[in-house]
Amino acid sequence: MAPVGGGAADERWASLCNCVVNFLLEERYHLTALELLQELQEDGRSAHALRLRAFFSDPALFPPDLVARASSAPPGADPQILLEEKIAAEEKLALVEYDLRLAKEDLSQLKLELQRQKESSPDDSNGLLLGASIREGSTSQQDKWDTKISALGPLKDNERKDLNCAVKEYLLLAGYRLAAMTFIEEVPDQDLDVWPNSSAGVPDALRRYYYQYLSSTAEAAEEKISILKENETLLKDNERLNAENDSLMKSREGANSQVAALRKSLDAAHKDIKDKEQMIQDLRQSLDVQRKELNDCRAEITALKMYIEGTQSSKQLFVGTTDGVKSHSIANSVGASSLNNEDEDSKGSEAVTNKLASAVHITDDTQKDRQVLESVEGSSISETPVSFTTDENGSYGTSEENKSLSNISSNNVCFQSNLHGASMTGKSQGSSDGMSMYLSIEKLESPSKQKCSDKMALETIKIVSDALPKIVPYVLINHREELLPLIICAIEKHPDSDVRDSLTHTLFNLIKRPDGEQRRIIMDACVELAKSIGEMRTETELLPQCWEQINHQYEERRLLVAQSCGELAIYVRPEIRDSLILSIVQQLVEDAAVVVREAATHNLALLLPMFPNLDKYYKVEELMFQLVCDPSGAVVEVALKELVPAVVRWGDKLDQISRVLLAHILASAQRCPPISGVEGTIDSHLRVLGEQERWNIGVLLRMLAELLPFIHQKAIQTCPFASVDPISSTPENFSASCLKSCAAGDSEWSAFEWMHTDCLPDLIKLACLLPVKEDNLRTIIAKYLLEVSGLYGKDYLEHIMLPVFLVAAGDIDSGDFTYFPLSIQPKVRGLRPKTSTAEKLAIMCVFPLLLSGILGSPSSHQQLEEYLRKVLIQNTKDGSFSMHHTTEIINAVRFLCLFVEHHSVIFNISWEMVVSSDTCLKINAAALLRALVPYTDVKVASTHILPALVTLGSDQNLKVKYASIDAFGAVAQHFKNDMVVDKIRIQMDAFLEDGSHEASISVIRALAVAVPHSTDRLREYILLIEFHVYILTQIFKMTSITPAGDDIERRCERANVLCEALRALDATDLPAMGVRDLLLPSIQNLLKDLDALDPAHKEALEIISRERSGGTLESISKVMGAHLGIASSVSSFFGESSLLTKKEGGEEHDPAGPTAPEPNLQAQPESTRFGRIMRSGFGDILRGQSKG
Repeated sequence: MAPVGGGAADERWASLCNCVVNFLLEERYHLTALELLQELQEDGRSAHALRLRAFFSDPALFPPDLVARASSAPPGADPQILLEEKIAAEEKLALVEYDLRLAKEDLSQLKLELQRQKESSPDDSNGLLLGASIREGSTSQQDKWDTKISALGPLKDNERKDLNCAVKEYLLLAGYRLAAMTFIEEVPDQDLDVWPNSSAGVPDALRRYYYQYLSSTAEAAEEKISILKENETLLKDNERLNAENDSLMKSREGANSQVAALRKSLDAAHKDIKDKEQMIQDLRQSLDVQRKELNDCRAEITALKMYIEGTQSSKQLFVGTTDGVKSHSIANSVGASSLNNEDEDSKGSEAVTNKLASAVHITDDTQKDRQVLESVEGSSISETPVSFTTDENGSYGTSEENKSLSNISSNNVCFQSNLHGASMTGKSQGSSDGMSMYLSIEKLESPSKQKCSDKMALETIKIVSDALPKIVPYVLINHREELLPLIICAIEKHPDSDVRDSLTHTLFNLIKRPDGEQRRIIMDACVELAKSIGEMRTETELLPQCWEQINHQYEERRLLVAQSCGELAIYVRPEIRDSLILSIVQQLVEDAAVVVREAATHNLALLLPMFPNLDKYYKVEELMFQLVCDPSGAVVEVALKELVPAVVRWGDKLDQISRVLLAHILASAQRCPPISGVEGTIDSHLRVLGEQERWNIGVLLRMLAELLPFIHQKAIQTCPFASVDPISSTPENFSASCLKSCAAGDSEWSAFEWMHTDCLPDLIKLACLLPVKEDNLRTIIAKYLLEVSGLYGKDYLEHIMLPVFLVAAGDIDSGDFTYFPLSIQPKVRGLRPKTSTAEKLAIMCVFPLLLSGILGSPSSHQQLEEYLRKVLIQNTKDGSFSMHHTTEIINAVRFLCLFVEHHSVIFNISWEMVVSSDTCLKINAAALLRALVPYTDVKVASTHILPALVTLGSDQNLKVKYASIDAFGAVAQHFKNDMVVDKIRIQMDAFLEDGSHEASISVIRALAVAVPHSTDRLREYILLIEFHVYILTQIFKMTSITPAGDDIERRCERANVLCEALRALDATDLPAMGVRDLLLPSIQNLLKDLDALDPAHKEALEIISRERSGGTLESISKVMGAHLGIASSVSSFFGESSLLTKKEGGEEHDPAGPTAPEPNLQAQPESTRFGRIMRSGFGDILRGQSKG
């Protein structure tokens, strides 16, 4: 408690306490205030608690009946009564608040009346004020402060937190701990124990606030308040200005993009204007030429008129005159037709006026000619025969005078054909001349009808264009393709570009999510439209539709965009193909949908031959490698089969692609972390490949295989020797004579030497980075080497590839460098490993490729057998590298076993090793057979592996015999055949009969590794149960024998092996007989020798014993039935009539035997079995076996 001082100290203490009381009541912390009241009264400070006592004694706030009822209510009061009381209290509170509001309104009215009275009688008010100043001198300043403080507004969160912390600190310093605890509980949303680091967080904060309050003036407080308000206003203005700035920046960016788009459109408009001006100039020139020709025709028509008038006087020439008049009519028709065509082609008003005037003139002349014809036809004509002659041009006439007429007529007809764009010959039959004359006259007589027809066609196009967007949504999806001709025609013929854009959008969106056939129909329509409208409109109308839908939410629409890039590219300008269309494809390559990326890859391959140049080659090459390394197999297949050959043919940069490809392959492996960070070890060279890196290396190796035919063809085409046919691609091209010529000559043949100077060494480097488990990647490399030997031929394989891999594998003595040029030999010899670690790494990584990819070629079958016999049998006596790398060589032979065609060679040599008299060869044969087991089937295991192992198991040498035990365990682990299991049982019994410690340990360890946890087939499941019982029987026999001697190390080894086997068996489905008669007794036997038992094994065995001791036949059979997913009746396999449980059934019904507890029918057995699997440590057993 605070010490009691003088009067001033008491006054300060009372003021500070009054501040706390005011704060608690204003913030409605009533519980804290009540606790403070109690503590002040207990402390003898009742004078300080007057306000609190008055507050809690107010009957308006705390009615006496409610207080009495609450104090007398039992702990278990009725909630309904309490709820009703609460509702009544709330209603009463509402009434009180209403009365309070009325009282406040009355008070405000009284204050207003008082103010009016003061204004009306200033003298009286002065007197009153003088008296009031004496009484209220001490409170005027406080009222002013209250007015200023009330203007601050509600408390903020940080202010409330500071005041709460200060009040809590004051209560603790004053000794009111109960009040402080109640206060902390009453403020649940704030942690009052942690005061944030701010200027308000000072020791004894409330007193400092109080002193600061007393020492400050009203003006200073008002200034500070105004500063705070101004600061808040400035902060809000700053936030508003920042938001406005951001919006302005966004609008500025949008405006910039719009300006850029407008500039592009302006440039396109300028270009279009220039093209149209050039077109107008050409049309004007053609119009001038046609006018000149028309004037010439008019002159000829005038000459014909004069000729007709001159021939009317002669009666004998009536027939010729008639022919001339007909030619005259033909000429008139030609002139009229030419005029009509000029009228259709002209656009200017002046040209139209001139043509109309000419048409009137010709029409008048035509009418005069008709009058002449009528007069001629009306006269008497003698029927004299007419002799027609044919000139050398093929035209027909009646006399020499008519030749000029006929020539004029033919020239006019040619002029008419040129205007219409049709080709006509100089020969003209009578019928065709008549038809041409009829059509010309028809056109001349009805030009208004033709214009009316064109106008009607345009109106029809407009009507169809307006109706199509409304019709399409109501047509069935399967029948919308029938609207495509209308849409295409409307787009092609409509004069308004906006309507054409709308129709083109309708064409692309004809079906919301089109399937493959529907996309094909839409794309065929787009192709037909592009053919009709030309390059410029295809670029400005069709391609923008592609760009708009490139980010469409449906992948089917994005597929349509990808498809259009490849098929519409031929109908746009070449410079658009490698700019706009390539950018569309590049964005589609990044699409999240696999089918879109696949379609983009396919269409990029179609697009490449249409590029005008190789400016975009490196971008295309980057896209190619990106698609080849795509995580989707479908995209990779399209990229390898279509895009890679297209890039090679288009770019013709095979050397660049090959170099970058090999660099990518090596970089993908080198960027992975090493297995071990210890320098100088094997694991420091090998890399831990991630899933992405493994995938990339695999697909890049496949890409290398796809490039192989191009590499081989280029090597043939660039051969400097005449003996190679550049057209043929047979393997005989690289014969031994050709290789000798290459080695002896000085000619450079880089395309041929790239394979064995760059490609093969890089593949060897890659192989030296791959761990042993990466058999898939190593298989891809081996298959690539086989493809190389198949294309380049046997001589290349024997004289080039084989020496390279022999040197890289460390067997440099077997390499022949006769066929290598002297300039290349140092580089090839440099592949030889320099250190013992490098030599071991080469045997581990390169030797498998030597066997499978080089010697594994179909043409080297005999050579493979001889080399394997040399490495596995003969070289073991000479002390060569095979003696020091047996494990690595056996692993290489294991990898060779992945290729089924080499099984016969491998097993023949392994049998030679089995029947050999050399102990080391027999031990190696057992290790080799064990490694080959996972890569064979039951037939091969029964005919080759098991007989060899039985032979080794019967050997007199104990080392050979014990070496075969692990191989038997591997066979038991991978095959569940009746015959195989029986042979393994017999052989294991023979091993255990020896009674030696090493044999027993090896047998149990091998059998424990062979314990599987489950199987899918019922027959195999029953066979497994029998095999598990057999293993349990052997373990029980071993545990029943007390270990002889005091060799604690051997006892520990024996106990550990048996414990691991029991834990492995505990994770399987064992019959109740096996659990009761074998598993539990074996555990009890092991627990007797605690000195040899590991504490972890001891705990695990105790748990197994405790859980298994309650198991019966029925419960375990139900577990097995649930595990197999079949009915619980499968327990009949292990019932009284079962072969496996006959003994068990007899023992269960033995009245002398102990009674088994009732089975637990809950779900506990399944969870218990899962726990046994988790505790079995099966992975530890496997790791321990591999180390052993």
